[in-house]
Amino acid sequence: MARVFITGSADGLGLAAAQTLLEDGHKVVIHARSTSRLAAVRDLLERGAEVVVGDLSDLEETRDVAAQVNRLGSMDGVIHNAGVISGPAVLPVNVVAPYLLTALIERPRRLIYLSSSMHRGGRARLSGMDWSGQRTTGSYSDSKLFVTTLAIAVARIWPDVLSNAVDPGWVPTKMGGPRAPDDLRLGHLTQEWLATSDDPQALTSGGYWHHQRRAEPAPAVHDQGFQDELLDALARFTASPVPQQNRRSSRGEP
Repeated sequence: MARVFITGSADGLGLAAAQTLLEDGHKVVIHARSTSRLAAVRDLLERGAEVVVGDLSDLEETRDVAAQVNRLGSMDGVIHNAGVISGPAVLPVNVVAPYLLTALIERPRRLIYLSSSMHRGGRARLSGMDWSGQRTTGSYSDSKLFVTTLAIAVARIWPDVLSNAVDPGWVPTKMGGPRAPDDLRLGHLTQEWLATSDDPQALTSGGYWHHQRRAEPAPAVHDQGFQDELLDALARFTASPVPQQNRRSSRGEP
């Protein structure tokens, strides 16, 4: 039985993953943006789920979410599911929040970051990005390129943690819309599998997954120079560097 924290789990894929994990006998910590959203997860709370509350578009509330999780105790897995598709909150929610939670939550055994096939249209360029969300500078595709790169960077610098990115497909959620063509169940199966399964394939790290199959992400994702640039930019903005383990400079220096 695993204990899994899922961001953005008051609806959509996060809620579906929480429901499935609870049904499978795992312990789940769900996340809601505000107390007004708790009504949407009342059933999960009645079934034993724990909850943390905070707006991931806000840096200090994100810090508090991490503190709430740490007070609950160690997690076996964290699924960074929360995301928005447009507007100034794209970078704060889709990139800064998973980075900061990674830096501040007690290190779990497994980390899963929600990506998208649209990451291939992202720009591997960080100059001019407003991480605060005061103005819109990065697109959804940019944000998914960045968070996919984050997942693979964490796999490199934390070899004791299984860190992977998942493309859930275009599924019929509030974000995807009712006409999305992909299978909703398959949209959350892979992250549940990576978070809890003892299948040898699920016990690997540094992968980009779609429906339980590894795929090849955009080339920039594997560029260690770009990985380090992203980690450094987010560390400067949040003043919370990810604790480094076995990280080497992209120039080959120790």
